[in-house]
Amino acid sequence: MPKLDIIHNSVKNALIKDGWSITDDPYVIQYRRTTLYADLGAERPIAAERDGQKLVVEVKSFIGASKIQDLKEALGQYDIYRYLLEETAPDRKLYIAISKVVHNTFFIQDVAQLILNKHQLPIIVVDIETEELRNG
Repeated sequence: MPKLDIIHNSVKNALIKDGWSITDDPYVIQYRRTTLYADLGAERPIAAERDGQKLVVEVKSFIGASKIQDLKEALGQYDIYRYLLEETAPDRKLYIAISKVVHNTFFIQDVAQLILNKHQLPIIVVDIETEELRNG
């Protein structure tokens, strides 16, 4: 299994605080003879606000030497996981989780916004200090 991202536990705690139940840590994606591991699986209870919604969350810290390279890798990983989830768990929506700091310093830049909008990448922004979900 892959090594946990440095913000993994903060993202997990933020999801729990927001009413999500963590169902898988990691979330195993099994397609025929291939096994991949996304960071988290989560769902809302049926009676909750987002009626029975199920997520798969891939956590990314963007701490590499190049943020663009980190984004390229995240997009590639997102696409692979999304294609496999469409086949194996079509009821789950895939998200990339990032820190509020990364969102406010890199994801607001023009080039990142263009790529995110064109790719329609769903992101979850987490305030790592308070371990709460943020709107950005």
